[in-house]
Amino acid sequence: MGKKVIKIWYDKEGDYLEVLFDLKKGYFRETKNDAVMEKVDEQGNIIGFSILKVSSLKEKPLSIELERHVA
Repeated sequence: MGKKVIKIWYDKEGDYLEVLFDLKKGYFRETKNDAVMEKVDEQGNIIGFSILKVSSLKEKPLSIELERHVA
């Protein structure tokens, strides 16, 4: 059984936060919040998310639900 790893990456200059639950192929897609993108695999499973302009968010605390979208 493999180790589960959560990768968290923050770029201060770009003010960009990325959190990955699984290190496999996927793509980012929009959410209901313009600052948040969810990363999904080919089956639509959420494998991470990103937040743009983290330090300038007016909604504090930021709360958003990431949903699985079945095609």
